Amino acid sequence: MVIGLQHGRSKADRRRGRDKAYDVVERFVQEFKARNKSIVCRDLLGCDISTPGGMEEVKKKNLFTTVCPRFVRDAAEILEELLATER
Repeated sequence: MVIGLQHGRSKADRRRGRDKAYDVVERFVQEFKARNKSIVCRDLLGCDISTPGGMEEVKKKNLFTTVCPRFVRDAAEILEELLATER
């Protein structure tokens, strides 16, 4: 959403704004994967949180408090870097 707010469509030139947003999102995904090997929660956590058993395992292992904060930090750092260079 943040990338879309900065680079999304405008009335004057919708296609260029969309293309720029897609480019920045692709770079974000590439960098996140470089740091964490995936962008998929199931892969990052090693559990499928869309299933009751997977959610139970994540909670039992405290992954939301021990692992997820690193992913959020990485996402914020990457976003900050990308948006700073795209102004």
